[in-house]
Amino acid sequence: MKRVLIAYYSNTGNTEQMAGYIAEGVRIAGCEAETRNITEIVSKKDLSGYDGYIFGCPTYHLDMPEAFKNFLDLAGEAGLVGKLGGAFDCRTHPSSSEGSAAGLIFNRMESEFKMKMTSLGPFDLKPDWLEGNKLESIGSMGAIHTCQDYGKAFAEMLG
Repeated sequence: MKRVLIAYYSNTGNTEQMAGYIAEGVRIAGCEAETRNITEIVSKKDLSGYDGYIFGCPTYHLDMPEAFKNFLDLAGEAGLVGKLGGAFDCRTHPSSSEGSAAGLIFNRMESEFKMKMTSLGPFDLKPDWLEGNKLESIGSMGAIHTCQDYGKAFAEMLG
Protein backbone atom coordinates (compact mmCIF):
# COMPACT_ATOMS: atom_id res chain seq x y z
CA MET A 1 0.00 0.00 0.00
CA LYS A 2 1.33 3.44 -0.94
CA ARG A 3 2.12 5.76 1.96
CA VAL A 4 1.59 9.53 2.06
CA LEU A 5 2.97 11.94 4.63
CA ILE A 6 0.95 15.09 5.24
CA ALA A 7 3.25 17.42 7.16
CA TYR A 8 1.75 20.68 8.38
CA TYR A 9 2.25 23.69 10.59
CA SER A 10 -0.80 25.12 12.33
CA ASN A 11 -1.05 28.00 14.74
CA THR A 12 -4.83 28.18 15.25
CA GLY A 13 -5.84 24.63 14.30
CA ASN A 14 -7.29 25.44 10.87
CA THR A 15 -4.37 23.99 8.89
CA GLU A 16 -4.30 20.95 11.15
CA GLN A 17 -7.98 20.35 10.37
CA MET A 18 -7.26 20.65 6.66
CA ALA A 19 -4.43 18.11 6.96
CA GLY A 20 -6.82 15.67 8.63
CA TYR A 21 -9.44 16.06 5.90
CA ILE A 22 -6.82 15.66 3.16
CA ALA A 23 -5.64 12.46 4.92
CA GLU A 24 -9.22 11.17 4.91
CA GLY A 25 -9.32 11.64 1.14
CA VAL A 26 -6.01 9.81 0.72
CA ARG A 27 -7.39 6.90 2.76
CA ILE A 28 -10.69 6.85 0.83
CA ALA A 29 -8.62 6.38 -2.34
CA GLY A 30 -6.89 3.34 -0.83
CA CYS A 31 -3.55 4.69 0.37
CA GLU A 32 -2.13 5.00 3.84
CA ALA A 33 -1.92 8.55 5.19
CA GLU A 34 -0.02 9.90 8.15
CA THR A 35 -0.42 13.47 9.40
CA ARG A 36 2.40 15.02 11.38
CA ASN A 37 2.97 18.46 12.77
CA ILE A 38 6.34 19.73 11.55
CA THR A 39 7.41 20.15 15.19
CA GLU A 40 7.45 16.32 15.38
CA ILE A 41 9.85 16.05 12.43
CA VAL A 42 13.34 16.64 13.73
CA SER A 43 15.56 14.81 11.24
CA LYS A 44 15.53 13.92 7.57
CA LYS A 45 15.09 10.28 8.64
CA ASP A 46 11.61 11.26 9.89
CA LEU A 47 10.74 12.00 6.25
CA SER A 48 11.84 8.64 4.83
CA GLY A 49 9.66 5.72 3.78
CA TYR A 50 6.83 7.55 2.04
CA ASP A 51 5.72 7.43 -1.59
CA GLY A 52 4.13 10.89 -1.58
CA TYR A 53 4.38 14.09 0.42
CA ILE A 54 1.86 16.86 0.96
CA PHE A 55 3.13 19.88 2.88
CA GLY A 56 0.96 22.67 4.23
CA CYS A 57 0.87 25.76 6.41
CA PRO A 58 -1.15 28.95 6.75
CA THR A 59 -0.49 32.02 4.67
CA TYR A 60 0.69 34.95 6.77
CA HIS A 61 1.25 38.30 5.06
CA LEU A 62 1.54 36.65 1.61
CA ASP A 63 4.25 34.32 2.93
CA MET A 64 4.71 31.20 5.03
CA PRO A 65 5.65 31.18 8.73
CA GLU A 66 9.35 31.10 9.59
CA ALA A 67 8.96 27.70 11.29
CA PHE A 68 7.73 26.24 8.02
CA LYS A 69 10.62 27.74 6.08
CA ASN A 70 12.98 25.98 8.52
CA PHE A 71 11.09 22.71 8.00
CA LEU A 72 11.50 23.07 4.23
CA ASP A 73 15.26 23.47 4.73
CA LEU A 74 15.26 20.09 6.50
CA ALA A 75 13.00 18.50 3.86
CA GLY A 76 15.36 19.71 1.16
CA GLU A 77 18.07 17.48 2.64
CA ALA A 78 15.83 14.39 2.80
CA GLY A 79 16.31 13.15 -0.77
CA LEU A 80 12.76 13.54 -2.05
CA VAL A 81 13.80 13.69 -5.72
CA GLY A 82 11.17 12.10 -7.97
CA LYS A 83 8.61 11.60 -5.18
CA LEU A 84 5.04 12.82 -5.75
CA GLY A 85 4.45 16.11 -3.97
CA GLY A 86 1.59 18.43 -3.17
CA ALA A 87 1.14 21.63 -1.18
CA PHE A 88 -1.74 23.31 0.63
CA ASP A 89 -2.47 26.33 2.72
CA CYS A 90 -5.22 28.03 4.61
CA ARG A 91 -5.98 31.72 4.66
CA THR A 92 -8.23 33.17 7.28
CA HIS A 93 -7.75 36.83 6.52
CA PRO A 94 -8.94 38.60 3.38
CA SER A 95 -5.82 40.75 3.07
CA SER A 96 -3.83 37.69 2.06
CA SER A 97 -5.90 37.18 -1.08
CA GLU A 98 -3.09 38.00 -3.53
CA GLY A 99 -0.54 35.32 -2.67
CA SER A 100 -0.40 31.99 -0.96
CA ALA A 101 2.02 29.87 1.01
CA ALA A 102 0.86 26.83 -1.01
CA GLY A 103 2.27 28.34 -4.18
CA LEU A 104 5.60 29.07 -2.49
CA ILE A 105 5.82 25.56 -1.04
CA PHE A 106 4.80 23.95 -4.34
CA ASN A 107 7.43 25.86 -6.30
CA ARG A 108 10.19 25.00 -3.85
CA MET A 109 9.27 21.30 -3.83
CA GLU A 110 9.30 21.27 -7.62
CA SER A 111 12.34 23.41 -8.42
CA GLU A 112 14.67 22.82 -5.49
CA PHE A 113 13.68 19.35 -4.26
CA LYS A 114 13.10 18.05 -7.84
CA MET A 115 9.87 16.33 -6.83
CA LYS A 116 7.21 15.20 -9.27
CA MET A 117 4.46 17.63 -8.35
CA THR A 118 0.79 16.85 -8.60
CA SER A 119 -1.00 18.20 -11.65
CA LEU A 120 -3.58 19.59 -9.22
CA GLY A 121 -1.24 22.47 -8.47
CA PRO A 122 -1.05 24.14 -5.06
CA PHE A 123 -4.23 23.76 -3.00
CA ASP A 124 -5.27 27.05 -1.49
CA LEU A 125 -8.38 26.96 0.69
CA LYS A 126 -9.59 30.56 0.79
CA PRO A 127 -12.15 31.51 3.37
CA ASP A 128 -15.68 32.10 2.23
CA TRP A 129 -16.87 35.37 3.65
CA LEU A 130 -20.51 35.38 4.68
CA GLU A 131 -22.83 38.25 5.49
CA GLY A 132 -21.40 40.47 8.21
CA ASN A 133 -17.83 39.30 7.45
CA LYS A 134 -18.31 36.11 9.45
CA LEU A 135 -15.73 33.52 8.47
CA GLU A 136 -17.12 30.17 7.42
CA SER A 137 -15.59 27.34 9.41
CA ILE A 138 -12.84 25.14 8.01
CA GLY A 139 -15.10 22.36 9.27
CA SER A 140 -17.94 23.32 6.92
CA MET A 141 -19.11 20.57 4.58
CA GLY A 142 -17.84 22.46 1.55
CA ALA A 143 -14.35 22.84 3.00
CA ILE A 144 -14.25 19.24 4.20
CA HIS A 145 -15.23 17.86 0.80
CA THR A 146 -12.77 20.12 -1.02
CA CYS A 147 -9.91 18.91 1.19
CA GLN A 148 -10.97 15.27 0.83
CA ASP A 149 -11.17 15.64 -2.95
CA TYR A 150 -7.60 16.96 -3.02
CA GLY A 151 -6.41 13.98 -0.96
CA LYS A 152 -8.29 11.48 -3.15
CA ALA A 153 -6.94 12.94 -6.38
CA PHE A 154 -3.40 12.99 -4.98
CA ALA A 155 -3.63 9.32 -3.93
CA GLU A 156 -5.03 8.32 -7.32
CA MET A 157 -1.93 9.86 -8.94
CA LEU A 158 0.24 7.55 -6.83
CA GLY A 159 -1.45 4.62 -8.55
